[in-house]
Amino acid sequence: MTSTSTPNISLAPYRHVGGPDTAPTGELESFNPSTGELVGSVPTIKPEQVDAVVAEIGQVQPFWAELSFSDRARYLRRAAQVMTDRKDEIAALLTAEQGKVRTEAYAMEVMTSIDSFIWAAGNAAKFISDEKIKPAQPFMKTRKMHFRYAPIGVIGVISPWNYPLLLPAAEIATALMAGNGIIFKPASLTCLIGQKLQEVFDEAGLPEGLMRTVHGGGAVGQAIVDSKDVGKIFFTGSVEVGRHIAECCAKQIKGCTLELGGKDPMLVLSDANMAHAIDGAAWGGFANMGQTCSGIERVYVMHDVADRFINGVVERAKSMKIGDPNQWSTEIGAMTSADQYELVNELVEDAVSRGATMLCGGPIPKDQLPPERRDGTYYGPTVLTGVNHGMRIMQEEIFGPVLPIITVDNEDEAIRLANDSEFGLGASIWSADREKALAMADRVEAGNVWINDHMYSAGICQCSWGGMKDSGLGRAHSKFGFYEAVEIQVQAVTPVREASMWLHPYDETVGPGIRASIDLLYAQGGDKFRTLGESSGALIRMGIRSAQQYFRK
Repeated sequence: MTSTSTPNISLAPYRHVGGPDTAPTGELESFNPSTGELVGSVPTIKPEQVDAVVAEIGQVQPFWAELSFSDRARYLRRAAQVMTDRKDEIAALLTAEQGKVRTEAYAMEVMTSIDSFIWAAGNAAKFISDEKIKPAQPFMKTRKMHFRYAPIGVIGVISPWNYPLLLPAAEIATALMAGNGIIFKPASLTCLIGQKLQEVFDEAGLPEGLMRTVHGGGAVGQAIVDSKDVGKIFFTGSVEVGRHIAECCAKQIKGCTLELGGKDPMLVLSDANMAHAIDGAAWGGFANMGQTCSGIERVYVMHDVADRFINGVVERAKSMKIGDPNQWSTEIGAMTSADQYELVNELVEDAVSRGATMLCGGPIPKDQLPPERRDGTYYGPTVLTGVNHGMRIMQEEIFGPVLPIITVDNEDEAIRLANDSEFGLGASIWSADREKALAMADRVEAGNVWINDHMYSAGICQCSWGGMKDSGLGRAHSKFGFYEAVEIQVQAVTPVREASMWLHPYDETVGPGIRASIDLLYAQGGDKFRTLGESSGALIRMGIRSAQQYFRK
């Protein structure tokens, strides 16, 4: 295979798992956004079949929950090895179906997904094994207490098209290691990649029926949310849909973890390493064609370095190689969604009509593309200046390769503007002064703040992933991701012959003894000793009562 060849894509024949009530009823086709060609298809089910699928998963899940962490981990490590062995095939499918350029398919999806499997396998026992509780109260020292982290049961994972492998892979790995079964609905635009993830787990030998991938559009996703036997929903997508899911889950008194996008700011200070900041802006704004929840969507640069920064970003944007995503050197491919392509163009045109200046970029004319790519949704890396927060493009999520840049006078103005958003997923601060940058990070309203880089911790499972404000609810990855996938139970054991002091019958011993205990335990200084003298009789009587209760049968 040469560096410019297109790797072969293997689409395994679909194998139905389950009974006749869950058999496929239709077909969903998937197309290459770069060429418009058909890539493949997957079978679909109807919304009314979802409950039957969930019921079948529920029959397998209790067996899985009985396995030890080390037993579950063996399956995750096998899945990691399968994905490693099939990395070229999976990367090729990512490029063909989602449009991600080849280098990013490996770096942003395949490698990080493998790592998430290995990390979840190696760390579940550390975070969600039974955890001893040490009571601080003296009268509780004989009690044995611990946290138990119990599986929820069946968890629904509904994933987006922009990172169709990494985002569900990490959540599924965490939920499986916590002892849950999975019903997984990939985005329709990237259904083949979702089915490929199912194939990886099947080949790894995951118990048959424990994880089920279903297709069928938004109605099937809604049926998963509505299913009374789905204990929790993990959703990544738009604010509008996420809010609706939260409302549906609230009506059922069940949880949801939501990652709902962002409007990430980049703050470039006067002492920033300008070469790194320019490269970081281009990568953070244009990688994955700008279709990244935590991509850079707003830049605030200090006025004294603004000209150099803006000129550098424009030069970098103009030099980016656009075209065949299968070539290693290609940096910009086609956007995945034609609808999103139109929205990006609409936002840019709106900004320009309101006074913004487009320094480069915009829709790429068809006649500038090779004949085989003229049906693709290609949008050039775009840099805008002269923007302000009254424009839609500075408030709405762009989700395309567009960088609006605002020149600011000082750091306080940069922070104020960075926080002037309904989103709060990520932000980056670029400065040679580490302590100053960290102090500024404390003032930024975002779930993730990077210094001299942007968004990379999304691929590091040790780090939590989630945001503030409209960017979501809860956290994925890290120990907090495990906590999202379990029910937390306290188990407390009292020695068989020990009776609590507060039990009936109430008499002149119980109340005064507890009253005296309050001061003895919590009063300050001399009050503690005064209580000991004045209430020693009550305390002695309570002790005698407890001793008498000890010998009862």
